[in-house]
Amino acid sequence: MKNSIETLQQEIGAFAIENADDLEAFRLRFMVRKGSIAELFNLLKDAPSSERPVYGQLLNQLKQAAEKKYDVAKKSIEAVTSGRRKQQVDLTLPGRNEYQGSEHPVQKTLGDMKQIFRAMGFAIATGPELERDSYNFDMLNFPANHPARDMQDTFFVTLNEDEDNLLLRTHTSPVQIRVMLEEKPPIRVICPGKVYRNEAISARSYCVFHQLEGLYIDKNVSFADLKATIYSFAKQMFGSNVQLRFRPSFFPFTEPSAEVDVTCYLCGGKGCRVCKQSGWLEILGCGMVHPNVLRNCSIDPDEFSGFAFGMGVDRTALLRYKIDDIRLLFENDVRMLEQFSQ
Repeated sequence: MKNSIETLQQEIGAFAIENADDLEAFRLRFMVRKGSIAELFNLLKDAPSSERPVYGQLLNQLKQAAEKKYDVAKKSIEAVTSGRRKQQVDLTLPGRNEYQGSEHPVQKTLGDMKQIFRAMGFAIATGPELERDSYNFDMLNFPANHPARDMQDTFFVTLNEDEDNLLLRTHTSPVQIRVMLEEKPPIRVICPGKVYRNEAISARSYCVFHQLEGLYIDKNVSFADLKATIYSFAKQMFGSNVQLRFRPSFFPFTEPSAEVDVTCYLCGGKGCRVCKQSGWLEILGCGMVHPNVLRNCSIDPDEFSGFAFGMGVDRTALLRYKIDDIRLLFENDVRMLEQFSQ
């Protein structure tokens, strides 16, 4: 027994541990439950009872020596491995850039427009983008044969003669209808949202865009109130030196109606491809709410009157940030968007 212990002690001392594989081999040979040291402990029961305490003490010393050698070798190997990992880090590499997000120019423009109209006392109303045909056209006084009802101009979801068809709303005016059906005058709201039209995509138009419409219904509301509201908004949005012009126009849901233009921001009124050489850019349409629309919403046109207006948020963003192509707002090109990160 004593000779076996001395032999194993010599083997443990002579075992070379240079790497992780050697360390694992040492553990499996000497330290596991079926290793060499454990086998000697199992033979201890066969030794004479008078010699067991001596052999037991020798075996415990052998086990402690093996554990100490294992722990020392393990720390040494881990230190070498950690040093190699640190050396693998190339300190000459540039650091990683931290990109900070920013508000999209359309959303920033829409937020500023909301703030301006809130200060004038307008509440904000929203509605579904998938809308009823009756709310989008019928109750807004669109004739049955109006071109806007054609599938070439509108994205219809359902199209049946005997049903209230569903479509992607072509303007946010249906929100005005919903408000007038649910509330009684006085009404003063703006209706921001995304709208869809089956249009040819160009530098000035897109098949999906953002719109903000306004509605004011009360007693004795006049066109002068409408003009004052538009002028106040334009001065706050584009600056106190902004120049506007009102042109007579036609909309089924307003009478009289007008379109409002501002001087082209690119050419300063001289004429360019964006303004089609006219020197002016249209920013909104407006007018007095048609009596038929009021009647459709159970509002007496003899007692109440009102005005409505609608403007493209995307086109307003083009004017504000001097962008010459509306498609840039929808392409998510980082080169364009990062200009608004400040």
